[in-house]
Amino acid sequence: MRQRQLGLNGPRVSTLGLGCLSFGGMFGPTTEAESLRALDAAWEAGITFLDTANRYGEGVSETVIGTWLRTRGHRPHIATKAAFSTDPARRIDNRPEHLKGELEGSLRRLGVDHVTLFYAHRHDPLVPAEDLAGTMQRLQEEGKILGYGLSEVGPYTLERCHAVQPVMAVQNEYSLWTRTPELGLIQRCAQLGVAFVPFSPLARGVFGTPMADPARFAKDEFRSRIPRFHPENWPHNQLKLQAFHAFAESRGLTPPALALAWLLDRGAHVLPIPGTRSANHLRAWAMAPEIDLDDHDRDEIDRLLPIGWAWGDRYDDTQAATVERYS
Repeated sequence: MRQRQLGLNGPRVSTLGLGCLSFGGMFGPTTEAESLRALDAAWEAGITFLDTANRYGEGVSETVIGTWLRTRGHRPHIATKAAFSTDPARRIDNRPEHLKGELEGSLRRLGVDHVTLFYAHRHDPLVPAEDLAGTMQRLQEEGKILGYGLSEVGPYTLERCHAVQPVMAVQNEYSLWTRTPELGLIQRCAQLGVAFVPFSPLARGVFGTPMADPARFAKDEFRSRIPRFHPENWPHNQLKLQAFHAFAESRGLTPPALALAWLLDRGAHVLPIPGTRSANHLRAWAMAPEIDLDDHDRDEIDRLLPIGWAWGDRYDDTQAATVERYS
């Protein structure tokens, strides 16, 4: 698989990473064996960049990766995240003692002494960005992380952190149905030499094969709370998505591979992390870095899915409460 630079001074990693959220059961029941098969398939496809978090299954995702590392002997680049708190009075916590303690727990579960990239999963408004950057700088100096990142932040937080200690990567939601980062964040990352890592690049499964179907979501699944999947919005979104799927198939491509190719075409600093626990689903998009779009492809995708086409918000009010907004 082709490779890209993870930030200005970071390592070269596979152009696509693997998002490991679903290892923790976020999208329904799974088993360690299924997740291990997905990791094996990722490695065979040339994926050397894994993305997880302490919150994914409350440590389950990291533990599965730790088992895979121990039993296979592979050494990929690993990114993990922390910031969410179990304290009801403080949903997000960027204080030094919290981030360091959570990181040490992640290292134990992963069975490693450091990770390539450690994100603040969200920015805590009670902790100045400059103090957050200082905490991350100390973790780098201790050798526990190679670099640090920010998630779901605005350009202003990136700039403030980067002025204290260079940021390796920013991870925000970005796909053909969520394009907010185009309002300055992707551009600012490129200017500063920061990698931009789109999460949910397949839009919660709507670019997958088969397409996500809200009628099949479990009652308590978090996607069922997303307004874009609600009955008043989903039929409109489904029609647009069906047209995109048909175009991909007319090009002899899978819809997820084309959706990822579109993201890769947005800039050389863009490194999407599609997530799956299925080896078969992974094989449906792993060839995306080999797809080179031409002007006809770009024009047709813009016609089918123009900016702002999606009906409904990407999060409900509770989900959006920890996200920095900008325009």
